[in-house]
Amino acid sequence: MLRQLLVGGAVSLGNIAIHAVVMAAVVATGRRALTWKHSSARTWLPVLMVAVVGVLLVAHMAEVVTWSLAYAFLDVAPPGADVLYFAFVNYTTLGYGDVLPGERWRLLGPMAAMNGVLLFGWSTAVIFEVMRQGMRIRDHKTEL
Repeated sequence: MLRQLLVGGAVSLGNIAIHAVVMAAVVATGRRALTWKHSSARTWLPVLMVAVVGVLLVAHMAEVVTWSLAYAFLDVAPPGADVLYFAFVNYTTLGYGDVLPGERWRLLGPMAAMNGVLLFGWSTAVIFEVMRQGMRIRDHKTEL
């Protein structure tokens, strides 16, 4: 069990590092984008939000791939199972249950789910903050 916790913790920390780098880039770029001059305040914010969410989607995809690589390396999924599908089901907490890990690595699925929930929550917070700042600036500029 300790081995599962250590491996799952290491993969989770790797994903947190990926997410931290992406979040730092999104926040820095978002702050710069909020200062850009633009002709239409009504279309500018939705475009910014689509870009932010698109980047976060790519980050989550990279994190799912990280889990799938760990599953493949450790031979966690049963023979013939698609490890990318298995990683998606765990990371998103969908939990179909049609692919089950070997007993040796059974804790990795819940750990991937916990990791996904944490990172989805972090992404939601950043999306909301970029939108809040954008609306504040948009409303300030329309008052002028």
